[in-house]
Amino acid sequence: MADFPRRVHIHEEGPREGFQIEQGPIATADKVRFIEALAGTGVAEVQCVSFVDPKRVPQMADAEEVARAIQRREGVRYTGLWLNLRGMQRARKTPLDIGGQVGLSASESFSVRNNGKDTEGLLAAHRQTLDYLVENDIPLVSGIVTTAFGCNLEGAIPVERVVQQAERLLAVVGEYGMKLPVLRLADTVGWANPQAIAAVVGAVRERWPEQRIGLHLHDTRGTAMANALMGLQMGVDTFDSACGGLGGCPFAGHAGAAGNICTEDLAFLCEEMGIATGIDLEALVECARLAESIVGHPLPGKLMRGGTLARFRH
Repeated sequence: MADFPRRVHIHEEGPREGFQIEQGPIATADKVRFIEALAGTGVAEVQCVSFVDPKRVPQMADAEEVARAIQRREGVRYTGLWLNLRGMQRARKTPLDIGGQVGLSASESFSVRNNGKDTEGLLAAHRQTLDYLVENDIPLVSGIVTTAFGCNLEGAIPVERVVQQAERLLAVVGEYGMKLPVLRLADTVGWANPQAIAAVVGAVRERWPEQRIGLHLHDTRGTAMANALMGLQMGVDTFDSACGGLGGCPFAGHAGAAGNICTEDLAFLCEEMGIATGIDLEALVECARLAESIVGHPLPGKLMRGGTLARFRH
């Protein structure tokens, strides 16, 4: 039996995940213009920048400048990504909405490549971050298990490994009397298929029935939308996505890793199925076209080409 949610929360990551992998320079003003346009579509949360080493991710060297330039819209959360306490401390000096986040990778090799630490090293770093959250009264907003469905460096990931890493995350936040508002399972490099989504989401839900689960789905091999549909059937009600299908992971282990699932295509699917998103699809399509003009090359989103069905229904 399907357990479709009545409404989904879409966490827009295009400005961060999308722009971070672009080869050519992107002007700070263009980044800000795109973020402000997205905020006008009804998207409730926009991940604007990442506070990471600019030598590794040069497109994010202007993170502070972007964060301070945004003209904020009431009711929208403007967030940033960081991978360690130092990055979070940088973020706190900006006007962005700050919340704590913790994460582990199901692949040790990816963890070392992406974070410079293995699982034990990340857990030690998370304890430092959690100490900081408590000391500064900062809420914990999410946790994530990356490469939860497979890894180009290690191959297929056993479901039991994902559950084990989720258990470690929940245990470390539990040491501080906290709970994860949402546990995101990430198909970081596009290994998932609907059967794998069902297996991993099912195993996590069976172990922690009350835990809210989110999905972060890359479209590397064209399966992201099918995977999202399976997630929806299992009651998943929060998704990361990127307008236009922007992005990819610079540490995925191969060139050309596709971006996150396309926001407007996912929102269209949901709306057509009677699942509310709160998003103005026509406005979001215009944002996708804006993104394409900023990066200067075609993006993989479908709705910006085919259009919505609204004009046929009047």
